[in-house]
Amino acid sequence: MHFLKKIWRIVVKTFIILFVAQLVYVILLRWVDPPITTVQLGSWIGGNGMKRDYVSFTQISPYAGLAVIAAEDQRFTEHNGFDWDSIEKALKHNKKKPARVRGASTISQQVAKNVFLWNGRSWFRKGLEVYFTFMIELVWGKKRILEVYLNVAEMGKGIFGIEAASRSYFKKSAKNLTRKEAAMIAACLPSPKRYTVKPISSAVKRRYPWIEQQMWNLEGDKQLQELLAGTKNPKAGR
Repeated sequence: MHFLKKIWRIVVKTFIILFVAQLVYVILLRWVDPPITTVQLGSWIGGNGMKRDYVSFTQISPYAGLAVIAAEDQRFTEHNGFDWDSIEKALKHNKKKPARVRGASTISQQVAKNVFLWNGRSWFRKGLEVYFTFMIELVWGKKRILEVYLNVAEMGKGIFGIEAASRSYFKKSAKNLTRKEAAMIAACLPSPKRYTVKPISSAVKRRYPWIEQQMWNLEGDKQLQELLAGTKNPKAGR
């Protein structure tokens, strides 16, 4: 009995230490860039390389933020981390067509997964994703979430973040991306290893004009304008 109590105390202490450690890490990343993500580490170990160059929000073209929102999460400024309408639609679709699973992850969920977790479909990992999504929405706020997403998202084979993508594909800094160039990069996000920007794949060629149109549609949204206000207006054309 004494042995069991001792084991229980060790388990409780370990849990408290881990909880405090992750909480401190979440708060720290409000201002500090993630040192590495599991996806980046996997790319490096797998021999695909790891090109990345974190830049601040002010050094990114507003077209880049607008493009990824248009492509991945058009209700980004409206939800609290979870787009319940999209989740409901995805569940109905997946029930009818289990062989063609559709996701409904928001940008916040993708950041939570990329920064804190690993790829997988277990309920345990999904539960952790919900927790970390809630935490970054609470602690970081939308602007920081978008900034981190633009810096850690895989945007090509071994290419992570908008700065590395911009320099790899267009030989320029992310702050000078045009509307079309930002849309092309955003078009690869569903599957960046298969949907190549250079040479341009058929999927990207088909998808980026739609993203451009969505960008025009969303551009007048006041919440989006306020969110993207901190980014640098590019010298490049539309």
